[in-house]
Amino acid sequence: MNINLTLFGQTLAFAIFVWFCMKLVWPPITAAMAARQKKIAEGLDAAGRAQQDLKLAQDKVSHTLRETKEQAAQIIEQANKHANAIIEEAKQQARVEGERLVAGARAEIEQEVNRARDQLRSQVAALAVAGAEKILESQVDAKVHNELVEKLASQL
Repeated sequence: MNINLTLFGQTLAFAIFVWFCMKLVWPPITAAMAARQKKIAEGLDAAGRAQQDLKLAQDKVSHTLRETKEQAAQIIEQANKHANAIIEEAKQQARVEGERLVAGARAEIEQEVNRARDQLRSQVAALAVAGAEKILESQVDAKVHNELVEKLASQL
């Protein structure tokens, strides 16, 4: 065998193989690599956008949480104010009711004192008349008796 012919045959076979690969094998491989590069780039872009969206969502959540806490604090403060107002109103009503009861009790006591005074006056007048009768040893008639009782009652 001739080394030149073998070398020439191998070179020709290699050239045909390279041409075959360049025309039929290489374009789908480069297209697949380009598609893969495009997918990777899109994936990286999507990951970047997702990261930004996540950061925005976290900021929004923290802002919403802060607002919610502030609203809860305001609601609690309003509830405390309302409770204090109700307590103060109840205290005021109790104070008014107590004053009314005390005034009623004082009026009742005053009436009892007046009744007791009237009874005491009539008893003192009767005792005075009885004592005067015994002293005078004579009985006073009813008209004079009533006049004496009224005079004594007015003086007492």
